Amino acid sequence: MNGRAGPPLRARLAGAACRAALLLAFAPLALAQDDGYVPLEKRLSAEQLQATGLDGLSAEQLALLNRLLREERSREAASEAGLRPRRAPPAQPVRAALVGETRGWAPGQVLALDNGQRWRVVEGSLHLRRPLTGAKVSVQPGAFGAWYLQIDGETPKAKVQRIE
Repeated sequence: MNGRAGPPLRARLAGAACRAALLLAFAPLALAQDDGYVPLEKRLSAEQLQATGLDGLSAEQLALLNRLLREERSREAASEAGLRPRRAPPAQPVRAALVGETRGWAPGQVLALDNGQRWRVVEGSLHLRRPLTGAKVSVQPGAFGAWYLQIDGETPKAKVQRIE
C-alpha cells in the first residue's frame, strides 16, 4: 500500500446515501413509465410530426396529449383484462336560488346559493337594472369540467368554479 487511505468512511456513506435517495426518488417515475406506452415524439418521424401538426405543440401540450393517450391505453388494457374502470358519475345541473339581493356579478365575486354551495365567478359579468332578491339560478356543467351559472330569464352566463 502507498500509505494513502481512500475517502473517509463518513464521506463514502454520505455518497451512498445520496445515490440511494436519488434512486428512491426516481423509482416511481420509472415504474409509472414502464407501461409500454411510447410517447408520440418517439413514435413518429420529424416528417410525420410536421405533417400532423404535432410539431407545433408546446412541450406542455405534447406532455398532456401523451398523458391522455397513456391513460386511454391503460383503460383499454384494464377493459381487455375484464376490469371496469372507475368513472365519476356524470355531472348534474344544480337548481337553487341566490342568497340575498343581487345586482349581477363580476369576475372574482363569490355567489352563495340557498343550498349551501358557493361559486366564484371566473369569467363573465352581468349588471341588472333592478336588484333581484332570491333569484332562481341554474348551474350547468360544460365542456372540460367547466360550470356555468345563469339567472333564470337572464341571458349572460358566468363561468364559475365551486369553492364550497
